[in-house]
Amino acid sequence: MFDRKQFENDKRENANAQDEDENLKKIALDFVIESDKYSYGYQWTWLDMPIIQLPQDILVTQEIIWKNKPDVLIETGIAWGGSIVFYASILQLLGEGNVIAVDKVLPDKNKKEIMKYPFSNRINLIEGSSVEDDVVSQIKSFIKPDDKVMLLLDSNHTHDHVYQELCLYAPLVTKGQYLIVSDTIVEDIPEQSHRPRPWGHGNNPKTALNAYVNESNRFEEDKYINSKLLTTFTPNGYMKCIKD
Repeated sequence: MFDRKQFENDKRENANAQDEDENLKKIALDFVIESDKYSYGYQWTWLDMPIIQLPQDILVTQEIIWKNKPDVLIETGIAWGGSIVFYASILQLLGEGNVIAVDKVLPDKNKKEIMKYPFSNRINLIEGSSVEDDVVSQIKSFIKPDDKVMLLLDSNHTHDHVYQELCLYAPLVTKGQYLIVSDTIVEDIPEQSHRPRPWGHGNNPKTALNAYVNESNRFEEDKYINSKLLTTFTPNGYMKCIKD
């Protein structure tokens, strides 16, 4: 009755099938588009800290961290800090690993809230632009030669900025670990008149990721993850590093 191998096989078959269901995918995309008018992605917290992501993206990131056990997890973009606390809490359960996070705007009150947890020793916060030379140097200084490195990009979502981040940080990701480029959904949705941004169709994280991947042979899309999510801010944005 409880055959875990069969259960996992069934999950993958169902994910593949739903990925071929264009009507279901349209319903899921329509939900993301319509719910964003009410800031649906802003409704969630982790350990009482706002985490501005969809539940599916939160949970699948946990799956990735738990399975692959990175020693260093780099995130660009902090906001309230809920995602940083989330990653650090999972690493605390694993008993290994640290989070390095950078943001151009990092108020002291936000720092205080992020660092109040008993596992805050696993968190390193850097204030500054993720593409500044001194910030890149600081981040690299935390990485030891044998560390397993995972990367999440979730700061400025313009093509040029994300592409620059990819050129700077994607080479740090180690074989078997993941690169996650957030908010690739921008390419797939209408312009957000309710929340104007300096990015949009043709100028966003997905276009930057596509450009980078076309130039690099180190990453491949995780088809299973990208197929099973349906409602996500990060379609096709979960990439596995396959080469040293």
